Amino acid sequence: MTKKIMLALILFISIQNTAVTANADSLCTGHFVNPITDIDWDALFPITIGSMDVVSSNLPDTKNPSSPLCLCQASIGWRIGVTFGYWEPFALTDVTRDPFCMVNLGGIKLDVGNLDHDIGSKTEENAGYYDGSFYWVHWYKYPLIYWLEILTDVGCMQTGDFDIGYFSEIDPTWNDDTLSFIENPEAVLFGNPVTQLSCLADATQTTTGKILPNDNLFWCMGSQGSSYPLDGDVSNQSSPIQAALLLTERMDFKLHRLSLIEDSVSENSPALCNPHFDPIMPKSRYRYQMVNTVPDGDHAYPFGTNTMLWESGHAPPASHNNFGFLIWKKRSCCML
Repeated sequence: MTKKIMLALILFISIQNTAVTANADSLCTGHFVNPITDIDWDALFPITIGSMDVVSSNLPDTKNPSSPLCLCQASIGWRIGVTFGYWEPFALTDVTRDPFCMVNLGGIKLDVGNLDHDIGSKTEENAGYYDGSFYWVHWYKYPLIYWLEILTDVGCMQTGDFDIGYFSEIDPTWNDDTLSFIENPEAVLFGNPVTQLSCLADATQTTTGKILPNDNLFWCMGSQGSSYPLDGDVSNQSSPIQAALLLTERMDFKLHRLSLIEDSVSENSPALCNPHFDPIMPKSRYRYQMVNTVPDGDHAYPFGTNTMLWESGHAPPASHNNFGFLIWKKRSCCML
């Protein structure tokens, strides 16, 4: 109970420190994520030391270091540690058609004055063509393991405060395919039928959620569609949840491209001691689960898993196409 109260206080203080005021909005829905009932804690597993499972899981795992021991440079000399692996609740995302709707902050609408009207018109300009759709995405830093003090080695988890890390509404590349091309010029290589056909292999592999996606096919997001462009346009929406998840995965990729996310690696590497930046997101190291507006607190899935497996009942009309996802990231580290 003490930890529940502590977490609630952290969230309350973080919101009170937000400089922008918030208003009620009939189109903006959502709730605060309850870390007890809304999160599938089985997604934390497996826990590994070296290549051995300490706590097993029915979810697929990345390749782990072969040795249970690791060596890291310290301020003086070297230190021997244990190669430790687990899946960490890492970030939250809002996906919404209502600009500045903070789905995971209780469904509040930030008051940004005339900017809201201008940006809202862009939503309509970018949506409704062919079978496409357009959404805004917000990214939150969510260091839940650190808050709950589940681990004590700060080198093996994300630290700091709950924080809003990215607003797509103030990013001019999010609603402009041409501008987004500056961030991902390689997209021109994959916008043809031949390379997109190769995505069928990734989609087939990830359909059931029992196999990790293929990192070599980085231009594909499994059953969700294409990684590119790294903006809010979804050219072929099969369902609102499918589009929302695709944009969550794209945002993760985009932040990797902007060197805003550090990753460890699964096999023997200096990155076990110090995380590194990777401009190409290693999608096999991420899982997702839905936490808003209808949470799925019992299941997490590898990136690319087909949403048809679970999306029934998770997008009622009252949600107004507001969605929230929790992202889990594989953490491989040298625990000293």
